[in-house]
Amino acid sequence: MKLLHKDIEKDNAGQVTLMPEEAEDMWHTYNLLQVGDSLRASTIRKVQTETSTGSVGSSRVRIMLTVCVETIDFDSQACQLRVKGTNLEENQYVKMGAYHTIELELNRKFTLAKKVWDSVVLDRIEQACDAAQKADVAAVVMQEGLANVVLVTPAMTLLRAKVEVTIPRKRKGSCTQHEKALERFYEAVMQAILRHINFDVVKCVLLASPGFVKDQFISYLYREAVRHDNKVLLENRAKFILVHSSSGHKYSLKEILSDPTVTSRLSDTKAAAEVRALEEFYKMLQHEPDRAFYGIAHVEKAAEALAVDALLISDVLFRHQEVATRKRYVRLVDSVKDNGGMVRIFSSLHVSGEQLTQLSGVAAILRFPIADLSEPEDDSSSDDD
Repeated sequence: MKLLHKDIEKDNAGQVTLMPEEAEDMWHTYNLLQVGDSLRASTIRKVQTETSTGSVGSSRVRIMLTVCVETIDFDSQACQLRVKGTNLEENQYVKMGAYHTIELELNRKFTLAKKVWDSVVLDRIEQACDAAQKADVAAVVMQEGLANVVLVTPAMTLLRAKVEVTIPRKRKGSCTQHEKALERFYEAVMQAILRHINFDVVKCVLLASPGFVKDQFISYLYREAVRHDNKVLLENRAKFILVHSSSGHKYSLKEILSDPTVTSRLSDTKAAAEVRALEEFYKMLQHEPDRAFYGIAHVEKAAEALAVDALLISDVLFRHQEVATRKRYVRLVDSVKDNGGMVRIFSSLHVSGEQLTQLSGVAAILRFPIADLSEPEDDSSSDDD
């Protein structure tokens, strides 16, 4: 993401102009947009024209439009973002108050204006515009006949390809059918890797499976790379890390990312840091339950007592439709930061973020135990999602 212009007043009202440069920037934009914001962008509008003879025709014109945001629709797999709202500035094609849907596009700038830019949203812009925060981890999670090729970016886990091949069982006296099917499967996985993994960006490829599937596949991969003199694979051999997983399904990714050999290699990535923080929270919950709490009411009380050492919070909470509820979470984040605590905002599109959402989206590791917080939560946590 490129920050082209920033104009925010002392009262935190103002606007920023941004340009999304890659698919993941659409996810950041989705998290920046809130109902009631003003969005100005280039868009295409279908207009009807009438000639002097009375015949009516229609054409598509590109215009700059400013809309008051009403609905935001994000397609996480395609990384496409559509924003529907009412027109705020009249022009020759669109009346004031008329509805229009803007589809934000890569490499096309947009201007977003808010009545209040809070700290969480401003941090999101900083993160999105940080060139170091790019997709640098890929994973191939596999078992016999099933493989998922996944990109792990700082903000999301993207499934890029799913390979499924039926593998017949070995039969007495003949393994030909079984071996041919395995060969077809390995070939399909190799092609998916070459198609979807950019080795110029990716620092490492996690290759995970139960049993020896990963070992057999890596032998096949290197053998084919030598046979076809595939320089991409041969030059990036060192980037492949073999790791055990309990299955070839995408949910095994959390288990892989928490493997000590993997976390040491991925120590500088946001995804690994999130997994580590969640693991630490669960350990604390098990061994020192008076120092691990979840749910907004409990965590707020701990923050008031200046006890929060690490706050784990899901980005889904900052997309809440109720302004007061959203402000409540922002206040909690600011309070923890002001008192020297660490804040980790989890992406709901990461496996660790999905798990945190099951804990109402907010959890905390405390500096010191607070025994009387472990009573049942009050009703104030019911507006979490």
